Amino acid sequence: MARREAIEEIMKYIDDELVICNIGFPSRELYDIKDRDENFYMIGSMGLASSIGLGLALAQPNRDIVVIDGDGSLLMNMGSLVTVFANNPRNLTWIVIDNGAYGSTGNQDTYAQVVDLVDVARGVGFKNSYDFRDINLKEFIKSDDASFIVYNTESGNSKAPIIDLSPVEIKERFMDII
Repeated sequence: MARREAIEEIMKYIDDELVICNIGFPSRELYDIKDRDENFYMIGSMGLASSIGLGLALAQPNRDIVVIDGDGSLLMNMGSLVTVFANNPRNLTWIVIDNGAYGSTGNQDTYAQVVDLVDVARGVGFKNSYDFRDINLKEFIKSDDASFIVYNTESGNSKAPIIDLSPVEIKERFMDII
């Protein structure tokens, strides 16, 4: 499975949830697959999709928040695993697409190739930490604990177009919807 296919699969389960998407190609692919006002496309700030998602989950407790992240970004901000777990927002589902590479910067290998991210999240304390093949994603989005899901994919980028919204437009339309 390619990352784009994983995002297509994830978006089948998304209705009115707010989605925070990792920088670069994942955001471009999501924009191409299913652009909507409820999507926040990261421009820069590698490693911070989970932190933005956590802040949003705490500020919007009645909205379900889905973070689409990458293994490289998670590895850049491992402290976010502990912070999200400690806060345990019931409305946060953190999905990491693990392609074993820094996809947006040239597909350099990440250490996720030798580390099981599901095991790492369980080691931190996440009760809902699973490989996507072992779950019904919608149930986890609606669960009463923060969830950590990993999609293992092949490395590589699709030919998704550049997002034709400015960072200000992305921010303003997202803020208007919340």
